[in-house]
This record gives sequence, structure tokens and C-alpha cells, in this order.
Amino acid sequence: MASRSTQILEAAARVIARRGVRGLRVEELAAEAGVSTGLIYYHFKDRTGILRHTLEFINDRAERYTTERDPDAEPLGPREELDQVLLLELQDTPEVRENSSAWGELRASAVFDPVLREDLARATLVWVQEVAGLLGQVQPMAPAATLAAAAERLTALLEGLSMRWLSGGLTIDHARTLMQEAVEVELHRLRQP
Repeated sequence: MASRSTQILEAAARVIARRGVRGLRVEELAAEAGVSTGLIYYHFKDRTGILRHTLEFINDRAERYTTERDPDAEPLGPREELDQVLLLELQDTPEVRENSSAWGELRASAVFDPVLREDLARATLVWVQEVAGLLGQVQPMAPAATLAAAAERLTALLEGLSMRWLSGGLTIDHARTLMQEAVEVELHRLRQP
């Protein structure tokens, strides 16, 4: 059974994905989580605490579903691991849809919220560094700054493709194809002297 704080964070991700950050009301969150508002304040202190912890929660959940593998499966090569991490953010499952929608809502709200903006920038930096590390495993001779720039472009593209897919602007298959093509383009650029 999930802990009460995890139960609240799962509910917060659902509410944010459905109603946005501005639509997040502690009373609605409590009802969604099946807990009292007092318990929410006990665990998270205030609305900012709820948002910060929800951001961490959706990052941890994305980390899990993009890296979790069958322990008996053959290990992935660097290129396959890079593809997996990026493409598993574009899968049509309730968990990924909810995570991606909540992330997009948090990003949109960060425009007006400096505290949330800082937290989101840190979370994005961690993701970019992870992608840069994976690119570096595929192209180990590429300079660090070049790897970071490629990772930044792929991360930004992934977020944009995700939002366009979720809003009906692209099919998921087309979004995945565009992502795969972008990875190939970035790897080609990294091979250039």
C-alpha cells in the first residue's frame, strides 16, 4: 500500500494534469487523495510544497518508467539505452499521459512563479545531463559542450512533441518517428570533426 504522502502526490499529479496548476485546490486534492486537507498541510506545509514535491514525484516516476527493465533481459547498448529513455516518454499509457500533462502544466505555470521556475530548471538540467551522458556513451569523443547542446535540443524537442501529441496535433507514431530522426541527426552532428 502506498504511503499517505505518495497517495497525495499521485492525486496531485492527476489533478494538475486535468486542471492545471492554477486549478489545483487543496480541498479538491484532499478529496482526490481520500485524505483530509490537514494531512496535506502536515506533509507538504503549503501549496508551494505540494508543487515542489509533485514535480519531484513525476520526475521519479518518469525515471522509473524510462529506465526500468526486466532483470533477465540482455543489457542495452548505449544507443538502445538512449532511444529507450527518450522514446518511453512517448508511450500511450495513462501514467505517461498523466506525467507528461502534469509536466507541461508545471512548465507553463513556472512562467509566472519564480520558485517553481527554479525547481523546474533544476529538474530539466538533471534530465539534460542524463541525456548528454547517454549521448557521450554513444559518441565518447564528442566535447562536453557539444553533448550538452545536443541533449538540450533533444530535451526541448521531446517536450514539444509530447505536448503536440497530447493535444492531438500529432499522432504518437509520428512523434516517435520525429524523435528517432532527431536523435540520428544529433548523433551525426556529434560524429563531425
